[in-house]
Amino acid sequence: MAAHVIVFGNEKGGTGKTTAAMHVAVALAAMGKRVAAVDLDSRQKSFTRYIENREEWAAAKSAKIPALKSFAVSRPAVKSLDSAAEEEAKKFSEILAQTQNGFDFAVIDTPGSDTPLSRLAHAAADTLVTPMNDSFVDFDLLARVDAGDFSVKGPSLYSDFVWDCRKRRLMAKRPALDWVVMRNRISSSEARNKRRLSAALDALSERIGFRIAPGFGDRVIFRELFPMGLTMLDLPQAGLGISLSMSHVAARQEVRELIRTLKLPDVDSKRAA
Repeated sequence: MAAHVIVFGNEKGGTGKTTAAMHVAVALAAMGKRVAAVDLDSRQKSFTRYIENREEWAAAKSAKIPALKSFAVSRPAVKSLDSAAEEEAKKFSEILAQTQNGFDFAVIDTPGSDTPLSRLAHAAADTLVTPMNDSFVDFDLLARVDAGDFSVKGPSLYSDFVWDCRKRRLMAKRPALDWVVMRNRISSSEARNKRRLSAALDALSERIGFRIAPGFGDRVIFRELFPMGLTMLDLPQAGLGISLSMSHVAARQEVRELIRTLKLPDVDSKRAA
């Protein structure tokens, strides 16, 4: 069967796409799934570096951790924008063809901007995960709200784009795109702004049809693990000097909840950690 394509996409940067993509990819690999990790951000290459760090750590420490197969679309050498977009599209098509044979899942990390390559990835997605920071600044990319009562006035740029992707899939007689909006860095306090945002998200999800997933808390540990290429699911590791605290246990539970919410095919969410 063809690999299930999971795309982490948001036109806004700094929402935690790479961290979420890495944790989902490792969680699936830990279940015995064959996972292809595809990096489309040819400038920052955060997803690629994450996996390179992971491979170096495993080799240096003889650590037995789930492995990922990394793919990346490199920056085109041509200067013409049209030629560059054409070259990137060709490379992405080749990578996507490779992942469809021999892999169960292709996890794709996209840049935090609107690019032709990112649009191609969205169009190829079976599951689209959109991480967003828990604020109205990030919500504005999904919809506009009334300044008086914070009700949803209408979809915004990114929602319109995803809606267009959905229509194209249906016209091509492909399975419907499953869109999941992932709330990241949720505050533990019961603030008024948090309640307003929850209500706006609920209203918008019913209006344009996405599911809401619990995301990750704003924990330092996520950033500390990047140089080693590790995730919360890899802890504890001998010689790392990090023992599992209650905060780390809570973070692992957040990963499990995300996997459960995604409802991926042939995945037992109870084995996520």
